[in-house]
Amino acid sequence: MSDWIDVIADSALAEGEHIVVDVDGVAAALFRLDGSVYAIEDVCTHDGAEIASGRREGSEIICPRHGARFCLKTGKVLRGPAYENLPCLSVRVANGKIQVKDERWD
Repeated sequence: MSDWIDVIADSALAEGEHIVVDVDGVAAALFRLDGSVYAIEDVCTHDGAEIASGRREGSEIICPRHGARFCLKTGKVLRGPAYENLPCLSVRVANGKIQVKDERWD
């Protein structure tokens, strides 16, 4: 997907909240942290389970299955058992919409 895709209205995602949306068949979790929106693929790289329902501490998400920790801003693994970073999608707000772009396929 090389184009920006509208996923939700900017006003639909409040500070500290998240939402999971389908982006061309990819489950993406959007989080609003400190006024910015970040998007990760909603799949733990440790075992393929969803991760968005995990506990959030600041800008970290903790996998609900095995406790792996990731940075929501960068996707970086912060604690195992995972060792691969989470895939991140580019995010922007345009015309009142949150848009994402998956640059892995460009």
